Amino acid sequence: MKKIVIFGGGSGLSQLLKGLKLFPIDVTAVVSVSDNGRSTGRLRKDYNIPAVGDITKVLLSMSECSNEIKDLMNYRFTKSKTLGNHSIKNLLLTALLDLKGDFASSLPILVKLLDIKGNVLPLTEDNVDLVGITSEGKRLIGEEQITKTKKHIERICYSDEITVNPKVIDAVKKADLIIFSSGSLITSIIPHLLDSKLNNAIKNSKARTMYVCNLFTQPGETDDYTVSNHIELLEEYLGKNSIDIVVANNTKMNSALVKKYETEEQKDQVILDLDNLEKMNKKVIADKLYKIEENYYRHDELKTAYVIFSYLMDGIK
Repeated sequence: MKKIVIFGGGSGLSQLLKGLKLFPIDVTAVVSVSDNGRSTGRLRKDYNIPAVGDITKVLLSMSECSNEIKDLMNYRFTKSKTLGNHSIKNLLLTALLDLKGDFASSLPILVKLLDIKGNVLPLTEDNVDLVGITSEGKRLIGEEQITKTKKHIERICYSDEITVNPKVIDAVKKADLIIFSSGSLITSIIPHLLDSKLNNAIKNSKARTMYVCNLFTQPGETDDYTVSNHIELLEEYLGKNSIDIVVANNTKMNSALVKKYETEEQKDQVILDLDNLEKMNKKVIADKLYKIEENYYRHDELKTAYVIFSYLMDGIK
C-alpha cells in the first residue's frame, strides 16, 4: 500500500483527509500545534499544553465513527460561561494530556475511541508560539495575532526552538508522496518547514513532493498571490526546486459568494499561472476542484483526493 505523509493544520487539512481516507492508501497526517486562538488558546494557557484544536479536527475528519458521535465530539458549551465555549473533543484531548503527559500517550486512546483510519501525528510535543515578523519589522507573537493583522508578514519563526516528533521524521523517510495541504500558508503549512532536521528529511526522502494550492488568497499573508507565488513562498523555507507537483483549481468562480469574499474578507480567487509554473519546471494537475459547502468555498474532498490517488497510482513508477 502506498504511503502518504500530509502536512497541514485546521480546516484545509481536514477537508482533504475526508476524501483521502476513502482510498486504499496509508495516510499519516502531521498537524501543527501552535494555534493560540479561541478555545484552544484558553486551554493552552490553563493547562500549559500545545494546541489541541487542529489535532482534534483532523482526528474527527479521519474517523469512521457515526455522525451522531461526530456531532457529540463537535458539541460546544455555548451556554456556559464556566465551560467557555469549549468543544467536547478539545476537552477530551486536554484531559488525556493532563492524565498521560504527552501526545504520544494520549492520541492512541482517542484513535481507538474514534475508530481512526490512518495516523495522526503532532509536529512537536513542545508548547511554543508562532512569531510573525512584518515588513516594518514588528514582531507578532501568536497565530491568532498573525492571522488578524492586515500587515504583510515577511517571515515566520517559533518563539523557542522546537524538537520535531521523531515519528514524523520516520514517516517522511518511508513515504511515497509528501503533500503540503491547502490551508493558511503562513500559519498552517510553513510552521512545518521551520526545522532544519525535518527539512533535510523531506529533501532526502525518496518521495515526490506535492502542494495542494488554496482556492483563495488570504489578507496579509498571500495578497495577490498566484499559484506560482504560493510555491515560491514554500520554497523560501524548504529550498529551491523542492516542490515537484502542484494540484490547483483551474475553473473561474463567479457567484455572490465570491463577491462577498472579495468585498468583506479581502480574499480573491488564486489565479493558475501555467506559464510561470512551466518555467519553474513544476508538474501541474489542474481541474475544477471546488464546491460550496455551508456557504463557504471548499476543496471538493472526493475529487481532490481522486486526483491525488490517480497520480500516486499512475505518476509514481
